[in-house]
Amino acid sequence: MTDTATPATAPAAQPPRRSYAKLAADESREDYSLRYAPHSFRRWGPGTVAGTALGGIAYLADFAIGASIVFAYGFTSGAAAILAAAVVIFLTGIPIARACAKYGLDMDLVTRGAGFGYFGSTLTSLIYASFTFIFFALEGSIMAQAMHQAVGLPVEIGYLITTLIVIPIVFKGMGALAKVQAWTQPIWLIGLVLPFLVLAFEAPDAWGAFAHFGGTEGAGSGFSWIGFGFGTGIALSLIAQIGEQADYLRFMPAKTPANSRRWNLAVLAAGPGWVIIGAAKQLGGAFLAFVALEAVGKTHALEPIAPQLEALRPWLGGLALPVAAVFVIVSQIKINVTNAYSGSLSWSNFFSRVTHRHPGRVWYIFLNLGIALTLMELNMFAMLGKLLGFYSNVGIAWIVAVAADLVINKRLGLSPPYIEFKRAYLYSVNPAGFGAMVIASTVSILAFFGLFGTYAEAFSTFIAAGLALVLCPLIAWATKGKYYLARPNTVNGPDVVVEDVTATHLCAVCESAYELPDIADCPVVSGPICSLCCSLDATCGDVCRKGSPGGAVILPLPTVRGL
Repeated sequence: MTDTATPATAPAAQPPRRSYAKLAADESREDYSLRYAPHSFRRWGPGTVAGTALGGIAYLADFAIGASIVFAYGFTSGAAAILAAAVVIFLTGIPIARACAKYGLDMDLVTRGAGFGYFGSTLTSLIYASFTFIFFALEGSIMAQAMHQAVGLPVEIGYLITTLIVIPIVFKGMGALAKVQAWTQPIWLIGLVLPFLVLAFEAPDAWGAFAHFGGTEGAGSGFSWIGFGFGTGIALSLIAQIGEQADYLRFMPAKTPANSRRWNLAVLAAGPGWVIIGAAKQLGGAFLAFVALEAVGKTHALEPIAPQLEALRPWLGGLALPVAAVFVIVSQIKINVTNAYSGSLSWSNFFSRVTHRHPGRVWYIFLNLGIALTLMELNMFAMLGKLLGFYSNVGIAWIVAVAADLVINKRLGLSPPYIEFKRAYLYSVNPAGFGAMVIASTVSILAFFGLFGTYAEAFSTFIAAGLALVLCPLIAWATKGKYYLARPNTVNGPDVVVEDVTATHLCAVCESAYELPDIADCPVVSGPICSLCCSLDATCGDVCRKGSPGGAVILPLPTVRGL
């Protein structure tokens, strides 16, 4: 189940013909996993795309994360940490969401062109893939806990069921995901609001008591800078969630004068806007866990099913358990189809560049789920705080470096004004973004393990963010932006207007039609080549980037600009 192509090492009148495996060639399932999402495929309105993207934030790991932060560091420090992390995530998410929606690119392709280079972004593909399987495992653990509580199912079997249940949905791609998110939204909204409604009537003084909660580990109810730093680090582990939002935002229709307002609101809501709901869920989850703490104990209070059950019991009695279980299961299905889908995209991007093969996105679903299932069986839920605190040092360095390029470098003219993602025009590694991320994450990880003292350990994620923010434009300035483009893109380089974008052009290798932004000029095949065929070629030697003879542009297309 792999693509095949005849080797090509020199310009040829008859280019090699590539035929893709059946699953890789079926874009109804493949969802342009390694490509620019063409306008012909973006058939959903801004509201539909935003609704589908926001459906993925139904996860209950927010509840567990918020509860673990407040239990460890008390309400004052914990709440401040959750809100501070939300501000950072929101601000960094704005430029990334807009870039993905505007250019029809996922997080990996945006990272390539935003300071990392063609192979430089393979590392971030692994970072993103690890985000999806770590959080799949966390969400799956929560779902297994609910099934164990509801029907006594052993959690080990529950882990397997939570893994298998998402496969048919994710296999079918964006169309199926949009339907699942829409159909389950009413159930999720009712289940989310109901426990807080019950407590508003049955325990009206609980919020006041919660505000004076000093945690379960002696942190106290006052503010602590150490607690604030550690708590923010845990909450910032969610910063890579913008990548999952981007996997939906790339299907946003083109922005036009007629839909400009709806488009802007949809991108803001579905992109960085997720964290507003996310922060509220973290605080709400901590509150539910606090109310249930005396009845169920600390361990079970951190498992979202138990606080849900305790909150609903005064009104629903014996029905509280099935109602709470249904809510948890629906919530976890909603997020884990997104985790599995995004994981398949990130693994596809990684392996296509490393192996020059692409059997199809759907095969990588099984790799991602296999890793997640292993983590569940190893009971990673018990290591929640430490694991997420470590991960956030790497995730924030990556996301902040990308955001710095989009906001600072492009405005200062240090990088091209558009996102170039095609191998034919990129250096393998761009030190601006890639170097900034590696340096920032390395220093912050050393701080996280206590090398620079307690305060540096607590604020390691701030160190990562600060270094990435400063180093990305600094390195771009020092290198004079040299490593963004290996050669000028005279075909579709500036930006492209919708009329020029939607015209299709045949790839000389696979002989399929693609819109202009997915096309490059190739001297080896003496014709246009689509971005994926270019990525998968293992024999061309990157001659187009080395000023080879015969590298002339052969596409009869105008230079186009503005979007």
